[in-house]
This record gives sequence, C-alpha cells and structure tokens, in this order.
Amino acid sequence: MAIYIVLLGPPGAGKGTQAKIISEKMDLAHISSGDLFRENLKAQTELGKLAQVYMNRGELVPDDVTIAMVQARLQRPDCKAGALLDGFPRTPAQAEALSEMLAKNHESVTAVPYISVPAEVLIERLGGRWSCRAQGHVYHEKYNPPKTRGICDIDGSELYQREDDKAETVEKRIRVYFDQTAPLIDYYRQKNLLMEIDGTKSIEEVAGEIVSFLEKVV
Repeated sequence: MAIYIVLLGPPGAGKGTQAKIISEKMDLAHISSGDLFRENLKAQTELGKLAQVYMNRGELVPDDVTIAMVQARLQRPDCKAGALLDGFPRTPAQAEALSEMLAKNHESVTAVPYISVPAEVLIERLGGRWSCRAQGHVYHEKYNPPKTRGICDIDGSELYQREDDKAETVEKRIRVYFDQTAPLIDYYRQKNLLMEIDGTKSIEEVAGEIVSFLEKVV
C-alpha cells in the first residue's frame, strides 16, 4: 500500500524543514503546493495558465485547479510509493477531494502530523527577522542578532524589516492560517488520523516524534 502523509503546521512552525527530513527518512516524494504552483506557472502548463488568469485578477485559484495540479503530480513515477503533501489540502473540501482521488486507486491518507505552536511563539519567531539591504543576509533579534544593532556583520549595510516580517503582518498571516485551517484540523481529528506534535521543541526532537508516530501507523 502506498503511504500518503498530510503535514500540517502554521507559518513559522518549521513545516518545510520537517517535510524535507521526513520525506527523506520515509523515502517519499515531497509535494509542496507552493513548488507545484511555481512549476506549473514556469512551464506554462494548461493548469498553470488557468491559475495565472485568477492570480492576475487578484483572486484565489479555485479548488478544482489546485486539485487537478495535485492529481497530475501524484501520477508521476516518483509517487508510486506515496507522497508527503505539504500545503495541500488547506480546507475540508480539498481534503474530501484528496480522499476521493486516492479512493479511485483503493488508497487513502495514512496519517496527518500537525506541528502545533502557540501564536505568541510564532509571532516571536517570524516577527524578529531583519534583512540587510545589500545582499539580503538574514538576522533575528533574539535567535541570531547582529554584532552591532541595525548593521550587517558581513557587508556593513543597514538592516531593515521587510513588510512580511513586521509584527502586524505576521499576526495577520497567523490569524488567517488558524481561521482557515481549524476546520481541516477538526476534519482529520474526527477521522482519527491527526497526531499533534509540540513544535516548540528542537528540530531534531520534532522530527524524531513525527517519524516515530509514522512508523507506528505505516
């Protein structure tokens, strides 16, 4: 049986890092919805062109376009043993579509690790980032501060905070995530597929817990 893992976690939870570790340890294709969109847009596939129409209008890409992209990606040879899905599904409707998609091949979602981190920790992690104007070197006011406040250690240029890294923007991103994803977390919890992982632990500890959980259910 193929293994399908849906990895959930808010911005700043370290989901991308964990997805890479888990996909390598479990020998599964890592399917990131962001990468999938970029790939389709760059290759100008029919789905990419369709998605671009909505994006150019400032609208959300409809579920059926996103679902079709995922379906096409799952049919590639590297997904024969299954896949780790990162960034999809985002809603219960997309989760139902994934379930129906897999059911056609008598398959289903195996497990859903959810990296849980309190909002205040996420804001601290994401809201303290500063970048240098010259080459974009990244610092964090708590975890990786520059030797001289406001100055890049490497090239001496001024440090500034990007709009995405400002506290009010970060708070909004996190609020939107929790509002949108809460129903999806409940959806998978009701199906007894959800495993909540404490994302405040170290990268190694979080990875160890997720892999241990997956080994029990696979």
